[in-house]
Amino acid sequence: MLLKFRINKREAWASALLCTLGLGVVLIGSGYSLGSLARIGPGFFPVALGTLLTFLGLLCLFTGGMSPDEEGEDADAPPQWRGWGCIIGGVIAFITLGRYGGLLPATFALVFISALGDRTHTVRSALLLSAFVTVVGILIFSWGLELQFPLLQWG
Repeated sequence: MLLKFRINKREAWASALLCTLGLGVVLIGSGYSLGSLARIGPGFFPVALGTLLTFLGLLCLFTGGMSPDEEGEDADAPPQWRGWGCIIGGVIAFITLGRYGGLLPATFALVFISALGDRTHTVRSALLLSAFVTVVGILIFSWGLELQFPLLQWG
């Protein structure tokens, strides 16, 4: 089976966005102290994630165009506005509820609203996914990493 390399415009733009965002995070994060592996500083995590994001952007660019000789997705498909709207709405809900309600309602709302952007999810499956991710997130970030983000707060 012969693989052809072609670059889809949508994949190229997505890869460029990932690389730009990753490089921006690395640039901003490098302004903070990186520390050492034994005692990491506040800039270590953003720089590591930004580097990973840039690498994934490059990987998407070069592996996204590798496909068998068969037809791929329709390049002229309309944008999925429901998915975009739900993801953006979920992030806005997380920011708002995180500031005024705490980690628990913010995480639940982010996952629930974002999951509704996928047409295969039902309200029930979105609720179950939200509950599971919220519990795991609280265990990791509040208990495990002792993140200074209140679980619940009023006002």
